[in-house]
Amino acid sequence: MKRLLGVALGVLTAIGGFVDIGDLVTNAVVGSRFGLSMVWVVVVGVVGICLFANMSGRVAAASGRATFEVIRERLGARAGLANLSASFLINLMTVTAELGGIALALQLASSVYYILWIPVAALAVWLVIWRVRFTIMENVTGLLGLSLITFIVALFLLKPDWGALAGQLMPAVPEQETVWTYSYYAIALFGAAMTPYEVFFFSSGAVEEGWTVKDLVQERINVLVGFPLGGLLSVAIAACATVVLLPAGISVTSLSQVVLPVAEGAGKLGLAILLVGFVAATFGAALETTLSSGYTLAQFFGWSWGKFRRPAQAARFHLSMIVCLLIGIAVLATGVDPVQVTEYSVVFSAIALPLTYLPVLIVANDPQYMREHVNGRAVNVLGMVYLVIILVASLAAIPLMIVTGAGS
Repeated sequence: MKRLLGVALGVLTAIGGFVDIGDLVTNAVVGSRFGLSMVWVVVVGVVGICLFANMSGRVAAASGRATFEVIRERLGARAGLANLSASFLINLMTVTAELGGIALALQLASSVYYILWIPVAALAVWLVIWRVRFTIMENVTGLLGLSLITFIVALFLLKPDWGALAGQLMPAVPEQETVWTYSYYAIALFGAAMTPYEVFFFSSGAVEEGWTVKDLVQERINVLVGFPLGGLLSVAIAACATVVLLPAGISVTSLSQVVLPVAEGAGKLGLAILLVGFVAATFGAALETTLSSGYTLAQFFGWSWGKFRRPAQAARFHLSMIVCLLIGIAVLATGVDPVQVTEYSVVFSAIALPLTYLPVLIVANDPQYMREHVNGRAVNVLGMVYLVIILVASLAAIPLMIVTGAGS
């Protein structure tokens, strides 16, 4: 019964935790400008994050060590440092975006200017990391994040022309857009689904919870059910924007515009439930990204790490997370638009993906660490296909950012 409960909670957590500020904003932007013509990118991204997270979780369960720790040992300090640099900078940018997302969600709920919420959000994140047990932290934020299902409910209440929506599923560049902006946002959407922090948090969390090879079935269920259902939420966000914002010519530039379709379809009650989901999703992602920043640094440098260790027992691990939160506060205090930070963070996630994905693929094929749990032939074929996709997205991201003016 305990194992079944763990599976159920793990799946629910994956659903509620998959959609963060990057997915909320990027899917709404894409829906408001391109309709449902990029649903194929969500599908590609979900399959990719399932592959990536499954390999990473299997490495942790089979070796009893976090993925980043094994990467540093297996590939050496130089390759590990490249991985660390890419992962840490993306994590730091994402921490900043998630803190801004919490503040914006609280502004929507309270009408108090978001800047005033930023230090409150950072303090709350640190207190939860410091005082709340890992499983409680993960499951509570994940379950509350399920409030985002309001997007699916609102879509049905809007009573769209389902045939017209289905007709938009074919990849196509709208008349008012160019192939370059379409390609840029396709990469951004892919980056939003394949954020590295999810994988490193998943791996380190498996070590925190003491997973072994006996937990591999639970790990696969969590990944292969939770992430696809989270992807369904992403499609619902884009579909709501397609139904309400696209015909009105409203291109999403703020979080308040993301909620407009839900307010129209589900009214004040739906909007209130959705705001709970916004706060939970962004808060949960802020916890994950902050922890991931500490995990990557500690595992590379060989520091004592783990949420189960008090700050006095893992001082550098905890201090590094505090520093990341303070940097996030400082960046947001300049008045930079959190939505813009979010949009850049998902694109840079795509740029950095090869440096985080390839090492995991290499370690997952190393019998010294994996024994009989190395990748099978089918997984390796799919893994190589995704390596090519990731490399193409990474190489194209910066030129497309320049050509399109970051999608403007």
